Amino acid sequence: MATKRDYYETLGVPKNASEEEIKKAYRKLAMKHHPDRNQGDGSKDAEAKFKDAKEAYEMLSDPQKRAAYDQYGHAGVDPNMRGGPGAEGFGGFAEAFGDIFGDVFGGARGGRQASGRQVFRGGDLSYAMEITLEEAADGKDAQIRIPSWDDCATCSGSGAKPGTKPITCTTCHGAGAVQMRQGFFSVQQTCPQCHGTGKIIPEPCATCHGQGKIKNNKTLEVKIPAGIDDGMRIRSTGNGEPGTNGGPPGDLYIEIRLKKHELFERDGDDLHCVVPVSITTAALGGEINVPTLKGAAAIDIPEGTQSGKQFRLRGKGIKGVRGSYPGDLYCHVRVETPVKLTEHQRKLVKELDESLKKGGNKHSPTDKGWFDKAKEFFS
Repeated sequence: MATKRDYYETLGVPKNASEEEIKKAYRKLAMKHHPDRNQGDGSKDAEAKFKDAKEAYEMLSDPQKRAAYDQYGHAGVDPNMRGGPGAEGFGGFAEAFGDIFGDVFGGARGGRQASGRQVFRGGDLSYAMEITLEEAADGKDAQIRIPSWDDCATCSGSGAKPGTKPITCTTCHGAGAVQMRQGFFSVQQTCPQCHGTGKIIPEPCATCHGQGKIKNNKTLEVKIPAGIDDGMRIRSTGNGEPGTNGGPPGDLYIEIRLKKHELFERDGDDLHCVVPVSITTAALGGEINVPTLKGAAAIDIPEGTQSGKQFRLRGKGIKGVRGSYPGDLYCHVRVETPVKLTEHQRKLVKELDESLKKGGNKHSPTDKGWFDKAKEFFS
């Protein structure tokens, strides 16, 4: 009989390797030499190396067996004493086995109950709520109608026709999962017959069609926090779709949509508005009232104010959800040109224009610069 290769040498690790290093080395070799990944020529050699790595890991992952091997070598771990999956030390191997299985074949989603039945969390729901800018600034209490799933009154939630009851699934025997073979691996999958419930309903309830639940609607109280902005979401825990096999329900996400405001445009915690100013006020100056979310506020218009001039009112914006102080209100001046003039007014405007022209460019602060640039452009 050929001499067995040293287990540490088989895994390619030193004798003082940690448990994590041993596990990592085994995973790498198992992935490389797994029979499902090595077909055709060289498959027998790969299978032998896979078995050697598996045996080495079974020995070195168990502290007692590793200690015996370190002291006595292969004689200290009699092969005839090594059991199968139920033997001592299988826990460590099973752990690495599960990790490799997840890498090769992909892990399964969902949790598992003590009974073995797979449980799944319910799906999330979304709800779009449209509110005004004032409601966003101050917050509000709202009521919304959302879908709900209640136990079917006809079958009391069993899903079975009255007078009958569900029976244990004959495929998985109530476990909700079945064992499938993948090469050397035994793979557990959700039962295709009962879809993980562990039960079969021979005669489904005519009201809920075997689902055990009826979709209804319910009214939900929602508190909209002050300062919320467009696109933000509010989560209502547990008000989504119900879970499967006793799994937890999903959540409800309420997405905020701000209605377009007639006067203000929001930018974060700041507000912007356009303020029309008469040509005489812009020329001579004066005080005007501008709107804010909390009432009117006065601003002084300096003499000679031009269209586009911006005035800032501190603290007249919105205090955001996470903000410590409210934002500002920016008023953008738009000088209005008079329309529908009478003959007398037209005559006065012409007289004013002639008078201004006599004063040259001093009455038009941007006139000279603009004409110089235009002349340059066309030349």
